[in-house]
Order: sequence, then C-alpha cells, then structure tokens
Amino acid sequence: MPAEKFRNLYRIGSKRASWHDYNGGEYFVTICTNERQHYFGEIINGEMQLSMIGKYIDECIQKISEHNQYAQIPEYVIMPDHIHLIVIISGNDCRNVPWRVSTENKNESMQKIANHQGRLSTTIGGLKQSVTRFARKNDMTFEWQPRFYDRIIRDQNEMNQIAEYIENNVARWESDNDSSQSKINLKS
Repeated sequence: MPAEKFRNLYRIGSKRASWHDYNGGEYFVTICTNERQHYFGEIINGEMQLSMIGKYIDECIQKISEHNQYAQIPEYVIMPDHIHLIVIISGNDCRNVPWRVSTENKNESMQKIANHQGRLSTTIGGLKQSVTRFARKNDMTFEWQPRFYDRIIRDQNEMNQIAEYIENNVARWESDNDSSQSKINLKS
C-alpha cells in the first residue's frame, strides 16, 4: 500500500519503535544540520569553537528543562555539523498539555500525527524550532536535516558507553578518517 501523500509528496514512514510511545525513557539523540553544513562552529586544536548559532543552541540545551519540565539532558556535545544528546524523559511529572498544531493549513492526518507525538519528539522539535527562529531573526543562513536519530538506551552499560562517546567526540573529530560520519559501536 503506497504511503499517504501530504502536499503532493510521499510521506516517509517513521523510524521510531512502534512498540514504544516515547513519553518516558532514556535516549541517545543525534540531530544534524542540512547537508552536514558546519553551522555550529569549528574544531580548532582539539577544541570546539562555537559560532553564534552554536552558542545559542548551547544555551537552549542548558534550559531545556525550563520549557519541557519532563526532559533532562545530562550529557551532550555540539559538533560543527551535528549535536549528540542523552535525553531523559520522565513519564510522571510532566505538564498535561497535549501537543496541538493549527489545522488551518494542515490536513486531518497531520493533526492526528501531531496529537500522538511523544514527549521526546516534542522536546527535540521545540529545540530545533527555537534555533531556526533565532537564525532567521538574526538573518543567518541555517537549516536542519529533516528528522533526528534516536536510540532507546536499554541499560546502564549502554548509558556509560554513550556518555563516553559524547565526552570524546570532539577529540576524535580530527583523527577520524571520515569525521562527518561519527559512529558509536553499541552491543545490541
């Protein structure tokens, strides 16, 4: 059965786990810039030098719990063309405000998707929107890659591996043969 069309384009199916609602849990999230452009700064002599947009996203990440009381980001790294975050979504103490989008220019199926969006997607979507607004307000060229990558963190060992990966990401950047394709090797 072909995918339902939205604005005459094919809708790409979700990569999210269908058995998980993303309203609680621990996640390893990667968000990339469009075409892996170095919008967030550059790594010089083994240190990340943040651009204006990079500094703004750093502020937004640090304040994420102010906007999404159910979300915490205990570990993250901002790279030239992407960010890695450990995101913890609390399933209990959250605002009971359903995610709503205006149906003025959207069809009914898109509203249905928005109404079922998990807290992880709400948190990451808000972060992406805030940075995009900042760039536009300041006349900066900027664009995110559509979507984001997430992995459900299953246990403390995996959490430790991911935290170590994040902590060492900047140091590995210059030594990686293909620095645009950062990889983490987790035992499934």
